[in-house]
Amino acid sequence: MPSDSDLAARHCVPCKGGSPKLGLQEIEALAPQVPGWRAVDGHHLERRFRFGDFAQALAFVNRVGALAEAEGHHPDIRLGWGYATLTLWTHKLDGLSEADFVLAAKIDRL
Repeated sequence: MPSDSDLAARHCVPCKGGSPKLGLQEIEALAPQVPGWRAVDGHHLERRFRFGDFAQALAFVNRVGALAEAEGHHPDIRLGWGYATLTLWTHKLDGLSEADFVLAAKIDRL
């Protein structure tokens, strides 16, 4: 299994038709490599980031957006005063793929 630094060094690879979503054992193996992220019901990753004000949260969301565009893998984002909550999953699979963990590791580096 790759280390978190290996995950952050990878690129999100689009899943191909028929690719299986990650099973619970695979999720449990990868989850410790993205501390702070919570695997929810074996379906998605979620993390809330806190900031001192709205402007800082918005700046973070803009950096996440640029990263997501570069990687071709896009989180759901909730933005409010002093926080941003990110939710990651592979929509095509309706579950988690390795790309979700890769993007989580990259976001943690921002």
